[in-house]
Amino acid sequence: MLNKKGQVVLVGAGPGDEDLITVKGKSWLERADVVIYDHLANQNLNQYARQDAEIIYAGKKSGKTTLTQDQINTLLVKKAREGKTVVRLKGGDPFIFGRGGEEAQTLNNAGVPFTIVPGVTSPIGVSAYAGIPLTHRDFASSVSIITSSLGSTKDDCQIEWNKVAACPGTLVFLMGARKLNFIVEKLIEHGKPSDTPIAVIQWGTTPRQKTWTGTLDSIRKIINNEMINPPALTIVGEVVNLKKTVDWFEQLPLYGKTIILTRPRDESEDLKNLFNEKGASSIDFPVIKNCPPDDWEPLDKALNNLNNYDGIFFTSGKGVQYFFDRLRKKALDVRERKGLEIYAQGTKAKQALESLGLKVTPISNLTDSKTLKNDMGNENIAGNRYLLPRVANAPMKLPGLLLELGAVSDNISVYQISPLDTCDKGFLEGFESGEFDVITFTSAETVNSFYKLMPDDLLPCLEKSVIACIGPATANAAKSIGLKVGIESKDVTSAGLVKAIEQYYS
Repeated sequence: MLNKKGQVVLVGAGPGDEDLITVKGKSWLERADVVIYDHLANQNLNQYARQDAEIIYAGKKSGKTTLTQDQINTLLVKKAREGKTVVRLKGGDPFIFGRGGEEAQTLNNAGVPFTIVPGVTSPIGVSAYAGIPLTHRDFASSVSIITSSLGSTKDDCQIEWNKVAACPGTLVFLMGARKLNFIVEKLIEHGKPSDTPIAVIQWGTTPRQKTWTGTLDSIRKIINNEMINPPALTIVGEVVNLKKTVDWFEQLPLYGKTIILTRPRDESEDLKNLFNEKGASSIDFPVIKNCPPDDWEPLDKALNNLNNYDGIFFTSGKGVQYFFDRLRKKALDVRERKGLEIYAQGTKAKQALESLGLKVTPISNLTDSKTLKNDMGNENIAGNRYLLPRVANAPMKLPGLLLELGAVSDNISVYQISPLDTCDKGFLEGFESGEFDVITFTSAETVNSFYKLMPDDLLPCLEKSVIACIGPATANAAKSIGLKVGIESKDVTSAGLVKAIEQYYS
């Protein structure tokens, strides 16, 4: 009997760039019990699924099928009848040559409830990233979207070429990488001028995007000389000439670069956004994770005795998070402690505290006690006691500087960093093939944990990538294990690291 709670959601994943997923699509991914995804759906989107969600690959690549369409249809019905929420994650839009209509019909016939979440289809997304508007009032007032893969051979393409060639607007061919010569021949044969502009975009909206432009006549030589494999999209029409002035994505400073992020997944969002703005694609490969301390008792004791402290120093956004999470669990509020000064070293700690509505005194750096005293307002702190909620095994420089000024401090662990002991085996092939341009490290812990996760035979392959480190301490840790550091950011912030990488490639 059908479980009424079971349902299937057909979600368009967009053409490649993971950020092009819709808000609604991401929301369904976060709630899914099962995710069944295609080859062209960005695998990074699976990170939004719950950790206990079942992830099933059902892709088709180069004609090789993991599951037939009939098997996929059966699987969708089966999982839904188990009472599960199933997300069918499809590249582009489910209803633009994505077989979403067939799957919806199957679900309807089986009595399974379903929802459709549209996605950014490849003609729209890829053309935009290639800098080619599909319509323009001076060149094209219509768009025709045509698939080139309806049949198993070139003669099976169910296309009325005489009508297509006569169309005055823009032509967009999907899934035609292996039939480009055939498509060009048919267009010219049926009257399309041989000097008509054409563009072929491979891996559109991703760092691997590559665009070839020419005319119907000249593109044939390019096709014969270049390796143009799927996925590729072809645009035919006068709008192709607009790429010279509208191009933007391929002009970004880190366009085409793939960058590995080794910091904890829950801390990588700011870096990912910065890299995306520069045209790079960043991939999470976390090698460490943040965890609660082994023992909460020292912090609990300090929280119960906040009146004993004259101020609290925070040195990281994560420390703020763990500290105030524990504070809330104990139903306490620092604002009840009058005269308690709140200090923040670093942008993340400051932003995290201000988001809680707290007045913060920023500490610029910890070079010496004189600088620290100046940042604190040149006050006489001799005899004061300060609470330092920090990561376990944090450097002891701050307690030492406070001691020089005659103050004492309680250095208490509010969280700890643990190395991961396993990694995604699929990523290891990427290191071996050299498909990652840059590997970033943001702390000595990320360096050491990464090194332990790498099989010995893969370590020489790391020379195919550029090693980028935040600050000298991280760089020294990398050098100590034999890694060749190509980029060292003097500014120990996410923005500083991105800027250093940008300068390296410029």
